[in-house]
Amino acid sequence: MSNRWIHSKKAIYNIGYHFIWCPKFRRNILNGDIEIRLREIIVNKAKEIGVSIVTFQANGDHLHLFVKSPPTYPPHFIVQQFKGLSSNILRKEFPELMKIPSLWTRSYYCESVGCISEDSIKKYIENQKNK
Repeated sequence: MSNRWIHSKKAIYNIGYHFIWCPKFRRNILNGDIEIRLREIIVNKAKEIGVSIVTFQANGDHLHLFVKSPPTYPPHFIVQQFKGLSSNILRKEFPELMKIPSLWTRSYYCESVGCISEDSIKKYIENQKNK
C-alpha cells in the first residue's frame, strides 16, 4: 500500500495485524499444492470481507499473515473467517487432511502493527494538555 491511511465514509485508519497459526499437531502440511490453494482461499476471502493482505508466508508447519483491516473487524473475526473457510475447503479438496481431527489448532498469535510506536503515542497524549 502506497498510502499509510485508508479512508472510509466515517473514519480514517491504519490498522494492521500480524497473525500466526498452525495446523493441528503442528503437522508440516502447508507446502506444495496445499500451500498454493491455501493462499488462493485466503486472498479470495480477504477480498470478500474487505481486508487487505500485505504479506502471506506459509512455512510448512505454520503461517504468517500481515493484513490491513477496517476498524469494524476485531482480530478474532478475521482469523475465524480465514481458518474456518480454509479448513472446510482444504479438507474437501485434499482427502489426506481428513486424517487430522481438525486442520487448525484453536489458538493463534496476533499483534497489532502500526507506523507509530507506543512511546510516541504516550508522549503525544501527555503533551496535549500543554497546547
